[in-house]
Amino acid sequence: MARGRMSNFGGSNMNNLMKQAKKMQQDMQQAQEELEAKTFEATVGGGMVTVVANGKREILEVNIQPDAIDPDDVEMLQDMIVAAVNEVLRKIDDAAQSIMGKFTGGFGLPGMF
Repeated sequence: MARGRMSNFGGSNMNNLMKQAKKMQQDMQQAQEELEAKTFEATVGGGMVTVVANGKREILEVNIQPDAIDPDDVEMLQDMIVAAVNEVLRKIDDAAQSIMGKFTGGFGLPGMF
């Protein structure tokens, strides 16, 4: 290869690539902040237990209907709480995958988010 071609390697293309990378990083940060600000809700047991969480995966509320409280069957209530928490966390993960997948989809990085 001629030296002249080598010294120009990447010049303006590299600058454009760096600008694009910076813009993508800013867009990803904004998308992450928007996700964290959202709330997610999951209800199980026909409305007996509802869990609300934010996009940071923090549980904000656990609502239990009085009918769900059976002193003779505490395990059922515990199971419904666990199911509702797992469901709300799955919803957050799905939303994160959908939002962040827009940025990672073209890079062949499955499961990155």
